[in-house]
Amino acid sequence: MDLTGKVIAILQANSGVSARTGNSWMSQEYVIEVPGQYPRKMMFRVFGEDRIKQFNIQAGEEITVQFDIDAHEYNGRWFNEIRAYNVMRGVGGQIPAATPFAPQAAPAANSAATAPFPPAQEPTGEGTADDLPF
Repeated sequence: MDLTGKVIAILQANSGVSARTGNSWMSQEYVIEVPGQYPRKMMFRVFGEDRIKQFNIQAGEEITVQFDIDAHEYNGRWFNEIRAYNVMRGVGGQIPAATPFAPQAAPAANSAATAPFPPAQEPTGEGTADDLPF
């Protein structure tokens, strides 16, 4: 999933050491505002010091966030987590505008070779073996 919006808040970075593996970790949360008639806000998390530095998210910039949503239970309550796995600059991101097919000239009206469907056939008389009841 992805959303495009303006970064309106950069929250304090969190870090620690994993009790299970003993490795250090770091995460940071950001808030973007998605434009529209009724603007919406989304808070997302970037996990990993290398990604935080790679994305280098600044307040006020327009970004496209690609993210996954996951839920977890804690003390009988459920919480959603939105974790970004890619951040791209600008409204359209850094994805190049690619066209999957080369543009083609408009086919001639009677050209069966370039038509996407075979030409329609005139129905034959009633009582033929190809008659279908519908």
